[in-house]
Amino acid sequence: MSRVASETFGSEARLSWVLAGLAGVLGATAFTHSAGYFVTFMTGNAQRAALGFFRGDVLLSITAALLIVCFVAGVVIASVCRRHFWVAHPHGPTVLATFSLLAATVVDVLDEGWEENLLDFAPVMLVAFAIGALNTSFVKDGEVSVPLSYVTGTLVKMGQGIERHLAGGKAADWLGYFLLFASFTLGAVVGGCISLLVNGTWMLVVATSACALTTATTRASPACAATVVSLATWSRRSPSVTGARYCTSTLVKPLV
Repeated sequence: MSRVASETFGSEARLSWVLAGLAGVLGATAFTHSAGYFVTFMTGNAQRAALGFFRGDVLLSITAALLIVCFVAGVVIASVCRRHFWVAHPHGPTVLATFSLLAATVVDVLDEGWEENLLDFAPVMLVAFAIGALNTSFVKDGEVSVPLSYVTGTLVKMGQGIERHLAGGKAADWLGYFLLFASFTLGAVVGGCISLLVNGTWMLVVATSACALTTATTRASPACAATVVSLATWSRRSPSVTGARYCTSTLVKPLV
């Protein structure tokens, strides 16, 4: 396999597509069976939190702000766990996301039973937490290197890559970003199709099952396993930053 093909279609890149697709499904789960809450779009939530007051809709501002808090909490807790508990487990973020989605399902069932079409806000907060945790799946030098649900940043990087290609670069400068964006979009479409067939509670069940299946995929990923071995050796030489890196990706460069 050529270097370009390896960077664009390698095992780590394929794993990022799976996780981005999962993020799209989770976003569709919350949006289609709720009052239109965003669990992947924190830019939109930030605007809602600020502008809700100007529209006289205080509840909109509060719910949007709470979703941002839950998302950031997912990132923080997943990062703390990676540093201290799952240095040798690249599937850790998906495990945390799976348990969060399972908790969301249990909360929804206890509150409304199995027949409720629209999700209450509490389960949606747990979905936002899961998305935050999932976004820590790919880290390089202590920073997120593959923003799974950060579509705006992905499109900016893709646009820059297209410019480099036009200036004499290669297709790999933008193709990886396009495939990541396409995976997220496809996940949202799949989630939307599923939402036409099941109610909100069963949508959570589907999302939890998909996340659990993805966890099994990441656990068996040879790319992540190889990276963990090399980083475990590196971390023994640098104990002050143990766990700061794992499962780094050649698909995209770190966000700076």
